[in-house]
Amino acid sequence: MDRERGPTSDDQRLWVGQMSHSLQFVCFQTIAFCSLILQVHWKNYYKNLLLLAYQSFGVVYGDLSTSPLYVYKSSFSGKMYKYQNEQTVFGLFSLIFWTLTLVPLLKYVVIVLSADDNGEGGTFALYSLLCRHAKLSLLPNQQAADEELSTYYRNGPRSVITSPLKRFLERHKKLRTCLLLIVLFGACMVIGDGVLTPAISVLSSISGLQVRAKELHDGEVVLVACLVLVGLFSLQHRGTQRVAFMFAPIVIIWLLCIGVIGLYNTIHWNPKIYHALSPLYIIKFFQQTGKDGWISLGGVLLSITGTEAMFADLGHFTQASIRVAFVGVIYPCLVLQYMGQAAFLSKNFNDISTSFYASIPQPVFWPVFVVSTLAAIVASQAVISATFSIVKQCLALGCFPRVKVVHTSRWIYGRIYIPEINWILMVLCLAVTIGFRDTTLIGNAYGIACMTVMFVTTWLIALVMVLVWQKNIIFSLLLLLFFGSIEAVYLSSSLMKVPQGGWAPLVLSFVFMVVMYVWHYGTRRKYLFDLQNKVSMKWILTLGPSLGIVRVPGIGLIYTELVTGVPAIFSHFITNLPAFHQVLVFVCVKSVPVPFVPPDERYLIGRIGPRAYRMYRCIVRYGYKDVQKDENFENLLALSIAKFIQMEAEEASSGSYDTSPEGRMAVIRTSDTTGTTLVMRDADQHAGESTMIRSSKSETLQSLQSLYEQESPSVSRRRRVRFELPETEYIDPQVKEELLALVEAKQAGVAYILGHSYIKARKTSSFMKKFVIDVAYSFLRKNCRGPAVALSIPHISLIEVGMIYYV
Repeated sequence: MDRERGPTSDDQRLWVGQMSHSLQFVCFQTIAFCSLILQVHWKNYYKNLLLLAYQSFGVVYGDLSTSPLYVYKSSFSGKMYKYQNEQTVFGLFSLIFWTLTLVPLLKYVVIVLSADDNGEGGTFALYSLLCRHAKLSLLPNQQAADEELSTYYRNGPRSVITSPLKRFLERHKKLRTCLLLIVLFGACMVIGDGVLTPAISVLSSISGLQVRAKELHDGEVVLVACLVLVGLFSLQHRGTQRVAFMFAPIVIIWLLCIGVIGLYNTIHWNPKIYHALSPLYIIKFFQQTGKDGWISLGGVLLSITGTEAMFADLGHFTQASIRVAFVGVIYPCLVLQYMGQAAFLSKNFNDISTSFYASIPQPVFWPVFVVSTLAAIVASQAVISATFSIVKQCLALGCFPRVKVVHTSRWIYGRIYIPEINWILMVLCLAVTIGFRDTTLIGNAYGIACMTVMFVTTWLIALVMVLVWQKNIIFSLLLLLFFGSIEAVYLSSSLMKVPQGGWAPLVLSFVFMVVMYVWHYGTRRKYLFDLQNKVSMKWILTLGPSLGIVRVPGIGLIYTELVTGVPAIFSHFITNLPAFHQVLVFVCVKSVPVPFVPPDERYLIGRIGPRAYRMYRCIVRYGYKDVQKDENFENLLALSIAKFIQMEAEEASSGSYDTSPEGRMAVIRTSDTTGTTLVMRDADQHAGESTMIRSSKSETLQSLQSLYEQESPSVSRRRRVRFELPETEYIDPQVKEELLALVEAKQAGVAYILGHSYIKARKTSSFMKKFVIDVAYSFLRKNCRGPAVALSIPHISLIEVGMIYYV
């Protein structure tokens, strides 16, 4: 009988071969699937990239692309009329080419755009970035919990920086104050740009009418320009999104026009102009012109005006989209235009004052004129949008009086409109246009404003390299030396033209900077007064759980700027009134130096005193780009406190909870419904049900509230809910009692207690301090938006407590 034989070596090889083919098939299928996913991903990425690059033309590049309208005219102003020869024109073009290459292309596109603050750009974005990596902020309301925000550091928790520069800046308060003043000055120059850009762009484009309609007077040109400016500022409330889609095609057509015209003029008038790409022509230019050539740099720098908008408007787009638009279209078209205009001027010196329009071939003059006028309007839009952004950042960081901020897009982050700033810019812009009536004078002012902003940005970038990027200080000094020296030369040339219109941005910036610093100083002094006059916890504990007064049903929200302790307004209130609410919540709405705070990390909840006191603290954190308006605030607050109560009980049972009177603050994720036994239901479902919960409001007050809600659409749109605590046997009795007290208080109603403070300087203060506090700050406080309006507090539930602060 034969024994059964096992598999032979041939069978084993066959089996291994089949498995190998199967594995290869699976691998090929996996690779094909992954490549398909990557292909779809990259296709969507490039689609979004090109879409954002397209939109950036209408918002970011309008100003930069219209510079050819007035650069050569401004450069040949003054004594430069003596040097009307081909070599001078070639030298000017070489200066313009290398200025465009070194500043917008190398500095901004390669370096500055990389220093974004979580996608946001601008002077204050750099400052907030520095404040997070070094203790440079002058307002002492920062907490360790702020550093745990996911948007606080660029690449996760930071490593310890041992930079001597960091320690030096943190140790000297005067240096930190100086840094803030420099940042404010740069921000004010951006606002100055918002005044001067529309004036010079629109007036330059409209003045082209005089090339064909020679009988047109300067006064008529100014009148037409003023009408166009009024129409431009009237469009701003439509929002950046609609303006971008409306204006982007105009800028693209404009760039193609000037690029083609520049190429035509180069070939037609003087093809040798390409030799001027060599920097040797810059040396020859200064050898021939000397001091007059140095002064003419004030006109050359106008070729890069609008460059700062690439960084200031970064929050509307992405780094890649702005880089693609500049390198792919803006840079080559501008170089071709400046080259062609120089070729034309080298053969037509008499047309210097109208060089751009005179260089346009006659058959296409009127179409190009129409496009140039529309492009000039777009140019103004870029800087107006940047001005809105910078004012919003100043406002969030406590450096600007409260103004109305309208978010014009529900879907796109950071699109804003500020009515007060818009109309102030319009009035100032009309005043500049009517007052100067000459693009050369406006150009002198414009150059100082733009170059100052760039110079400030260079210094801040140098600090970012050391404190944020943690590079060697030698690299920072090299960057500062290279770009700072270039910009210092241009700035020194511009300052020579202060008597010829250059004083305008300096005066405007001085006024705005005084407003900003006075507001910041008054806000800081008020905060320090609150900090030094906090109510002692020992005093509160001696009052007992009832606080020595009658506790009525309801929740009392006491607004304060303090992040720790009990404000003096509380003791002032309870010593003058015999009753207070059953549940007290000290609410601090605080700006954190980050662009935005994720909603799940916004609420910090803690307890003040023992459990029986029913006193809590809530810190609501916003970034400088966040919308500080939450129509569901009351419900989220109640839900967050309930979650905190149960979280605290769980940690207490494990022995890990802080039992100090102030306790600890915990981040409560509002989107996570787990962690609390409270159930939130729509109040309409229980409209017909009777309730045994008391209310602290009389029938008259309730009827007034219903009437107020009917007349206030924003209040009537709020979601009406009620909280319920289901019966469960697994909940701690003390926790259940506290949750029931919270539910009862919420159903009884919510009152908002706000301090109506009057800040006065002490009698022993200096004259300057008395003027700043009693006159300047008091004037700004009385004429800005009230805190109740800024915080969207319903008037029917508002209680204001008057207090005088002697600082």
